[in-house]
Amino acid sequence: MVVYEGSEEQTNRIFRALADPTRRDIVRRTVSGEASVSELAAAYDMSFAAVQKHVAVLEAAGLVAKEQRGRERIVRGRPEVLRHVHAVLDELELLWRTRMQQLDDLFAQEAEADAATRPHDGTPPPPVP
Repeated sequence: MVVYEGSEEQTNRIFRALADPTRRDIVRRTVSGEASVSELAAAYDMSFAAVQKHVAVLEAAGLVAKEQRGRERIVRGRPEVLRHVHAVLDELELLWRTRMQQLDDLFAQEAEADAATRPHDGTPPPPVP
């Protein structure tokens, strides 16, 4: 698996946080530019407190950082954590592509073996009992 400075529990927190579409959208918005919690709350049909809770989940997962600027809390995405997510997903994709290739190879071997046992004079193969 991918070696990451964080623990496996931290990786689990990241993926649990990203499971929610509102949180994924908050990450998208804050990676491209920082936003205050008030600005984020204005973008969603939910209470300010609900948006604060979403931001808290993202912050606990390390996907965003929040800082106080005067009376506002500014949220910014942390692209380095998203790179970790990307690396984990790349590794899983490679694993599944390898497994699918192994299955394709196995099916090809069976098809070749089946073709080798068939008569070449055009008669159908004998029925399988």
